[in-house]
Amino acid sequence: MTEGRVINFAPGPAKLPEAVLQRAQKEMLNYKNTGVSVMELSHRSADFAKIMTMTEANLRDLLAIPENYKLLFLQGGGTGQFAATALNLMNLKEGATADYFVTGTWSAKAAKEAEKYGKVNRVLPKTDKYTRIPPQETWNLNPDASYIYYCDNETVHGIEFPFIPETDVPIVCDMSSNILSKPFDVTRFGVIYAGAQKNIGCAGVTLVIIREDLIGHAVPYCPSILDYKLQADANSLYNTPPAYSIYIMGLVFEWLKEQGGTEVMEERSAIKSKAIFDVIDESGGFYSCPIDPSVRSRMNVCFRIGGSDGSDELEKKFVSEAQKRKMVSIKGHRSVGGIRVSLYNAITLEETFTMAQFMTEFQANHQ
Repeated sequence: MTEGRVINFAPGPAKLPEAVLQRAQKEMLNYKNTGVSVMELSHRSADFAKIMTMTEANLRDLLAIPENYKLLFLQGGGTGQFAATALNLMNLKEGATADYFVTGTWSAKAAKEAEKYGKVNRVLPKTDKYTRIPPQETWNLNPDASYIYYCDNETVHGIEFPFIPETDVPIVCDMSSNILSKPFDVTRFGVIYAGAQKNIGCAGVTLVIIREDLIGHAVPYCPSILDYKLQADANSLYNTPPAYSIYIMGLVFEWLKEQGGTEVMEERSAIKSKAIFDVIDESGGFYSCPIDPSVRSRMNVCFRIGGSDGSDELEKKFVSEAQKRKMVSIKGHRSVGGIRVSLYNAITLEETFTMAQFMTEFQANHQ
C-alpha cells in the first residue's frame, strides 16, 4: 500500500484498485500523447471514441454479453434509473404494472419512484425489518406485469440475492454494488444497471445493459435524457457523457481482466466475506449480524457490537480504534446504525484479514 494511503472500507464512492489510480495519475496531464487530459478530451473526438469502444469491448468480454444487448453509459446514478426503467418499460403491457421485490432501502425507493408512472405490485409481504428474503411460496407475482424489479445487493442492510428469481417477464436488476463480483447469465435479464462508484469505477457514470427488444417503449413524457432509445441510437452521446468517469471505468475493466475476471473476483469475495463473518459468528454474541445467513451480503457486512441492539459506546470506540490503524469508513448507514465493512473487488485479501484480526483483538480487549 502506498505511503499515506488508508484501508478504505467505504460503501461508495469506494476504493479503486491502486493500479488504476496510478495509471490515471500517469495519464492525467497528457493522455496518450494527445497533449491534453482525458478531462479535456472532446467527447466527439476519435481518441474518446477509442476509450468508449475499448470499455464496451472489455465489459462484453468480462460478462459474455450477447450482441442483442446494448450498453449505455449514462448519468443520474441508480436513483435516475429508478425512474428510467419505469418510464421506458412500464407500458410494455396494457395494464402498466410492475412487480417489485422490496428487500431493503434501495428497492423501497425504486418502488416508490415507479409508482409515479404505473401500478407497482410489491411481491413480498410487507416488513419493518429487512433481514431475509421470504420463501417463494409467499411471493405475490403478477403474470401480467410488464417487468419485475429487484436489487441484487442491498448495501444499507447487507442483503444479497443468492439466486435469480424465476419468471417469464423481463427482469430489471439493480446491480450497483455487486456487478462484476461474480459470473452470471446476462440473458436471464432484460435490464441491468449499476452506478459505477462501488465496484466498477468512480462516481459520475451509470452503466445500463439492456436487451434490444426492450428499447423504444418509453412513455411520451419520458425526459429525453432518460429515453433508452435516444441514448442507444446516439451511442450514449445524446448529450455530453461523464467522460472521465467512463475512462476510469474502462481502466477498472482492464484491471479486472488482468486479475482473471469475474471467476477470480467471486473466489476472492467468498474468502473475504467468510473471514469477517467467521469472526462475527464465533464471537459468542459480542458481534451480531441480524441477516439470515442464506442471504448475507458478500459486499457489505453489517453488524452490531455488544449485542443485537448494539452498544453506542463500543461502536464509537471500534470506529475510533480502527481509524488509528488506518481503517476508515466503517460506520453503518445512518438509518440502521452499527458497523458496515464493505468488501468490493478492490479490497484485497490482506486488507480484509487486517480487519478480521482487529475485530478479534477488539473483542478480547473490550468484552
